[in-house]
Amino acid sequence: MARTATRTQAVLAQVALALVIIFALLGLALHGFSAEVRERIFTSIAERPGGPMTFRFILQPVMATIMAALDGIRDARTGTPPYFWSLITGTTQRVDRIYDGVIATSRVILLGLGMDVVYQLVEFKTFYPGEAAIVAVSLAFIPYMLLRGPFARLARMWGAGTPSTKDEEA
Repeated sequence: MARTATRTQAVLAQVALALVIIFALLGLALHGFSAEVRERIFTSIAERPGGPMTFRFILQPVMATIMAALDGIRDARTGTPPYFWSLITGTTQRVDRIYDGVIATSRVILLGLGMDVVYQLVEFKTFYPGEAAIVAVSLAFIPYMLLRGPFARLARMWGAGTPSTKDEEA
């Protein structure tokens, strides 16, 4: 069951998804995916947490975790199956669930893309669009995807999945 997105949320999700795809394709077109490029990408990404703008390696996953917690609690209340598990096994709902995740993390992904562009221009004096896409998705969508289900399970254990008596009276 996908969330009902506002027009603004839908546009932000589409922009975030389009930019990630464009950055990835542009990175492939400009630099390819040779062994040398892969080595530069992994070396560069591994060195980023120790360089300037390190706060984004905390900020983006924390924001994604907050979104995962909120959506996990909502999943517990609505009885929705665990997020990551439904992506793997739920063929009928997979697209809706991915769309739901992109809507939830679109602002974090856009923030990540922007911060990585600034980082690369300051640190490397050039721009590698594929790396920006990898970093943004790694710091925003992946933590969300991995944590939403556990948050839903915790919410069910703590009773968030059962309606309160106030809800039953309404």
